[in-house]
Amino acid sequence: MSHIQKLEKFISLFSPDNRVLVVINADPDAIASAMAVKRLLWRKVSEVKITYFNEIRRPDNLTMLRVLNIDIIPIKEIDEKNFDKFVVVDSQPDHHECFAMFRYDAIIDHHPLSCDCAVFNDIRPEYGACSTMMTEYIKAADIKPSKPLATAMLMGIKTDTSGFLRQTAMEDVRAFQFLYKYANPSLIARIEHAEFREKDVDFIARAIRKKKIINHRVYAHTGKIENPDQCVITADFFMKIDSANWSIVSGIYNQKLIIIIRNDGLRKSAGNTVKQAFDFIGSAGGHRTMARVEIKMEDLAKELSVSHSQAISSGSHAIDDSFISEWIIEKIELHAGTKTE
Repeated sequence: MSHIQKLEKFISLFSPDNRVLVVINADPDAIASAMAVKRLLWRKVSEVKITYFNEIRRPDNLTMLRVLNIDIIPIKEIDEKNFDKFVVVDSQPDHHECFAMFRYDAIIDHHPLSCDCAVFNDIRPEYGACSTMMTEYIKAADIKPSKPLATAMLMGIKTDTSGFLRQTAMEDVRAFQFLYKYANPSLIARIEHAEFREKDVDFIARAIRKKKIINHRVYAHTGKIENPDQCVITADFFMKIDSANWSIVSGIYNQKLIIIIRNDGLRKSAGNTVKQAFDFIGSAGGHRTMARVEIKMEDLAKELSVSHSQAISSGSHAIDDSFISEWIIEKIELHAGTKTE
């Protein structure tokens, strides 16, 4: 099916009196894709609203919303009865329980196929970003994107392909080239440079005080944390150390041990390493250069021979932080090795 045929099939779902809700798990690619849907349906339906259910905390995402004046609404403020058409972009309905609140007329996504339950399904896992798919819809509709829309979609492609360093198709490159003509480079720089909030800087300082460097791997267990994004930001920051080729930052959040891993991609896969090291006790996986582990504290307590009752009664501090730190180091050093694959 050609891009024009896909566009026509998508547009045919809607009539002028429809009120459309676009549901997303908000990140740059999802936000930009939802904006593109809104533009495609401009003057074709009565109303289009964009709603999200996750908490937006990353400084670059917050800056993107602010400088591009993007209007999105938390899902708790949405009354389903006010809408009669529902679209999900950059996700599929089984990706999160909040998506199950609605029955979808259209699904547009670039993740592996898991749920194509809508009337219209366009799922292309070979693409690096959903914004690339939406760029093809915009081009098929012969729409010249506004600066905010082009800037947002370009950011969506850059983010989801990690600047074309992760899975990327030629379609992603072509979409980027098209959008760049209409985007605002100054706003892109402003969004990308918004890396830290003041509290993030304080967290990084705390992690620096706790860091250990072993075999060119930077470790920092930070104890109880406000949100896992702090570990993500710090792990990325530590990869800027000239001697570091791995960064492992951990913390305790909602009675779970969260471990964020980054590496340079030249040696063993981060995703494979964490599966070997931690899959027996929790959720562990990722890509070659980035990975994530989540372990329930009660399961970690059992593994480290701390009683189940003590772990529950004492909360996240049932196990000494230094003990957790040494355990993480032991597991990573055992499975990461020093040989290239």
